[in-house]
Amino acid sequence: MKIDDITRQSLLYDFYGALLTKRQREVMELYHEENLSLAEIADEFGISRQGVHDALQKGEKALESYEEKLGLVRKFTAAGEAIRAIDEKIDILIARADSTGLAEELKKIKGIIDRLEE
Repeated sequence: MKIDDITRQSLLYDFYGALLTKRQREVMELYHEENLSLAEIADEFGISRQGVHDALQKGEKALESYEEKLGLVRKFTAAGEAIRAIDEKIDILIARADSTGLAEELKKIKGIIDRLEE
C-alpha cells in the first residue's frame, strides 16, 4: 500500500510534530490543517510568503529526517499491513474450518484484530 503525500505528511506530523520548533508547528498546522494560503499565514505572523515557505520546507525536511532515523511511520504502516494480511488469512481459514471448534477460535482471534483496527 502506497501512502499518498498528504497522508504521509499528516502521519509524519502526528509522530514527530512535537519535535519541531513552535513556529514550524504553527505554520504547518495553519497550512495543512486549516488550509490557509502562504499569504494568509504570512499576514498572520507578519512575515513574508517566502518566510512561510521556508518554514514549511524546513519543517517537512525535519520530519523526513526524524523518520529516516526512527522509522516510526514505516513501522506503523507495516504493522497495519500485517494486521490486514493476517485478518484476510483468518477469513480464509474460517471459511475452510471444520466443526472441531477451530472456526470459533479463529473468530476470537479475528475479534482481537478487529479491535486493533478501531
